[in-house]
Amino acid sequence: MKMTFRHYGDGDPVSLEYISQIPGMTGIVSAVYDVPPGCVWPTESIERIKAQAAAHGLAFEVVESVPVHEDIKLGKLTRDKYIEAYCENIRRLGRAGVKCICYNFMPVFDWLRSDLAHKNIDGSTSLIYRHEQVLAMDPAKGGLSLPGWDESYSAEGLAALLEEYAAVDAEALWDNLGYFIRAIMPACEEAGVNMAIHPDDPPYPIFGLPRIITCEENLDRFLALVDSPANSLCLCTGSLGCAKSNDVRKYSAMGRIGFMHIRNVKIMEDGSFEERAHLSSCGSLDIYEIVKALVETGFDGYVRPDHGRMIWGETGKPGYGLF
Repeated sequence: MKMTFRHYGDGDPVSLEYISQIPGMTGIVSAVYDVPPGCVWPTESIERIKAQAAAHGLAFEVVESVPVHEDIKLGKLTRDKYIEAYCENIRRLGRAGVKCICYNFMPVFDWLRSDLAHKNIDGSTSLIYRHEQVLAMDPAKGGLSLPGWDESYSAEGLAALLEEYAAVDAEALWDNLGYFIRAIMPACEEAGVNMAIHPDDPPYPIFGLPRIITCEENLDRFLALVDSPANSLCLCTGSLGCAKSNDVRKYSAMGRIGFMHIRNVKIMEDGSFEERAHLSSCGSLDIYEIVKALVETGFDGYVRPDHGRMIWGETGKPGYGLF
């Protein structure tokens, strides 16, 4: 398997120089961060990331992510123009040597946490999710103050978007995801790019919005939408693991894991969870057995450490520190 590390570009306090010093590190996971969803990424921006990585002996073969425009998730009449832009991004990334694109199909909100810097007993900080705190908020009334979502929405814009999703239930979202996947697969297969869908985080409905990439049954349903190696999973152990649903061995043996996120969480009884150190004994997941299953089934894809703690006074992108 190929070990990679997340990098957020020039402003990331974890520099490419530091990443290149990690033993066994082969490449970075990055993206063009200054282009809105639905637009085409400039070739120059893609090549710049590749060149910067190469200058430090690192490959740029994994993108996380190319965001899916909300019109696609909503199934609006405008979705085809955004899908064509997405296909063009796939083609441009493929020409630059990118082999895998990690993406998600979560309506409105990406991953959500209630605290990005929860202070642990040992003084380290980590991300946590308190279910009751999240449920007490009403984003439609402007009562949202959570990290991990697109804060570019105004209160009015967010309320309008949520109103549009009122007519989209889980089955409608499945239909829209199927339409999207079937539309982009020819570009993926032509470009040699593997699409790896990230599980919903957390893997259950939030604020009345449907979430469908949540459990083993739904992962099987997703893979059946298009039976192609280019249609694969980003198996995030923490996203699935916080709902006690995870079977790495099954999907690795099927050859349908394109990208692995190794994350450990401590699961609470009420649906809350805390992100913990990667040592198995620190959380609810057996990280040793997860990695062992990958090795034993011959997984040769990309893997990266995910959402670790901040230790030794480090500051930076929450969940993406160096140590």
